[in-house]
Amino acid sequence: MIKLVLTGLWVCVVTLGAVYFSVQMSAPPPPVDEAALLKAKSELVKGESINVPLLKNGNVQGYFLTRISFLMDKEKVKTVHLPVTEMMTDELFTMLVGNKMVDPNNAASFDLQAFRSGIKDTLNKKFGDDYVLDVLVERFDYLSKDDIRANSERSAGKQISPTKIVEGQPADAPASTGH
Repeated sequence: MIKLVLTGLWVCVVTLGAVYFSVQMSAPPPPVDEAALLKAKSELVKGESINVPLLKNGNVQGYFLTRISFLMDKEKVKTVHLPVTEMMTDELFTMLVGNKMVDPNNAASFDLQAFRSGIKDTLNKKFGDDYVLDVLVERFDYLSKDDIRANSERSAGKQISPTKIVEGQPADAPASTGH
């Protein structure tokens, strides 16, 4: 009887040891490619090119020329029955006209990350869940009212270029996900 109990204990110890060492010696799981994972679960929703007026003391000072697209959760965006692009355009108008986030005279002070996360957080709050995964700024420039008037009097080759607030990236390129 004692031999049977000792044999049972020996089998248990050997089995536990073999499992322990096989787990220790196994290769670690391959690293997860976060960019590929984000791309697999997201869908690109292209934003419209819009011109948002910069108002100061009730007068138009110039226009922000923008095109902002969004990476949205594929599964969740299918359930949305709201006009997604129009809601995004409305949010851009609210942030650029209602808030004084951007000073076109000091473009270097513009906080792109705060702008992107503000748009993302507000839209997710409106949708009621994490629908927006990332915000892609393709174009964000400023053209003053005086420059617009000057351009109307100039030939096509001598037009004044808008002030670049943010160097944009094409919507096909993955955005940096460091929020």
